Amino acid sequence: MATAAQEQKGFLGWIERTGNKLPDPVFIFLYLIGALIVISVVASLFNWSAIHPAEIDEATGAPAIISATSLLSPENIQRLWVEMPATFTHFHPLGYVLVVMLGAGVAERAGLFGTAMRGGVRNAPKFLLTPIVALVAMMGNLAADAAYVVLIPLAGVIFAAAGRHPIAGIAAAFAGVSGGFSANLLPGQLDALLFGITEAAIEAVFGEWQANIAGNWYFIAAMLVVFLPVIWFVTDRIIEPRLGRYVPPTEAQATAAGHPGEVVADEAADTPLTAQERKGLGRAGLAALFVIALWTFFTIGPGTPLIDETASAEARLSPFYRSLVAGFFMLFLLSGWAYGKTTGTIGNHRDLVKMMSESMADLAYYLVLAFAAAHFVAMFGWSNLGLITAVHGADGLRSMALPAPLLLGMIVLFSALLNLFVGSASAKWALLAPVLVPMLILLGISPEMSTAAYRVGDSATNIITPLMVYFPLILIFCQRWQKDFGIGSLAAMMLPYSMAMLAAGLVLVVGWVALDVPLGPGAGVHIDTAAFTSPAAAAP
Repeated sequence: MATAAQEQKGFLGWIERTGNKLPDPVFIFLYLIGALIVISVVASLFNWSAIHPAEIDEATGAPAIISATSLLSPENIQRLWVEMPATFTHFHPLGYVLVVMLGAGVAERAGLFGTAMRGGVRNAPKFLLTPIVALVAMMGNLAADAAYVVLIPLAGVIFAAAGRHPIAGIAAAFAGVSGGFSANLLPGQLDALLFGITEAAIEAVFGEWQANIAGNWYFIAAMLVVFLPVIWFVTDRIIEPRLGRYVPPTEAQATAAGHPGEVVADEAADTPLTAQERKGLGRAGLAALFVIALWTFFTIGPGTPLIDETASAEARLSPFYRSLVAGFFMLFLLSGWAYGKTTGTIGNHRDLVKMMSESMADLAYYLVLAFAAAHFVAMFGWSNLGLITAVHGADGLRSMALPAPLLLGMIVLFSALLNLFVGSASAKWALLAPVLVPMLILLGISPEMSTAAYRVGDSATNIITPLMVYFPLILIFCQRWQKDFGIGSLAAMMLPYSMAMLAAGLVLVVGWVALDVPLGPGAGVHIDTAAFTSPAAAAP
């Protein structure tokens, strides 16, 4: 383990000490709610207001004036206590995440994710080992925790077996899983989570808006394509040369050091796939094809239930996009079930139900966090401070005449800095979205683009902050191969990845906005501000 001196020195030590002094994110939201109440009272007393950019006062015919409302007004106090259950249960990320995780929990516990990652990297050709590890690591984000606990140590074992430094393999896998946290070829539970928060932030200010969890699909796929050569280059040209040639200890040396048998401790992780596991992967693939075929049939088959034939051209596919949460639930559930039944990890329907129940148990902390975040977002909307801040902020940015690429680039950098202190992606976005998303909408930038910019900044610095929840685990993985590997060693090793991925992501965002490339099906960089015509903070 790292010594106290290692943990306290330098900039990273300051980050660690400062971050450790921060309260739990749940209490951060509670403190913010307290501050929000005080600010709403002061803003109401001083009659802080703004002209709504797209609504007309029916009585006067003039632009509508939006005024700050005290959260201690009788109406808002009543709303807080009477609507508390609805405020919590109507928090959009809650439903999205619970539904997707019901299926993903089965796939993870049945062993599908772990086996798929093992199969993806263990037979990789030596010269393609790094990019294959990085690719599987970024795709492993769909498996959430399994990618950290299965793939990262496995990458060390595979690199060692190929005669390469095992810590370089751990670094490449960690960079892919955590530094490329949003990069993937498919949307998944993170998309459901973040777009649920985006939707809640918009509805708190403008009224009803339907999130499309495929709204960043093209963008996150491009992130994977961009990050892959970055991780490859940094691993092979910077990190591994600095680590030098790895010389494994002999059994006698390991015994003398008090760790007998350690040289073979990870061999079980690198065992070849069994015939049953290969058969299970095949049947899981067939189950996935079935779900894809089913959704295709629902989209283009008789009656086209996932297409609204009566809507405008832009909105015809809205039911399809909104069905993707259920689609990923079915994809993970049926694939996991098919794999588990084949390999024996699922014996009967009771095992399936147990796995789904256990996946909900894993979300216990998230439910507590969601309760606090839901009330913060809702009360922000009730006070009208969200819309007022957005209007004045948008006016200020408009007067600065910053080009959209530069503005989005600044959001990337701010998100990356904030990520050093607050690790949770959902907690940070729940803090930022109520202001950033409406403000950018008023500047004509789509919610999908603001979410995409946030995702780049949120991912890149995950791998250099000791406050990242898996950072100590990665340190232990490294110490299995090098006893004196400390927290400073890990942070310094991952810093080139972080800076390179942040720079690449920044260029990607700026270029994407400048070229006005679609972010996903039905989602562009810009949006018609006139479509957001009414604030959600109507009279209770």
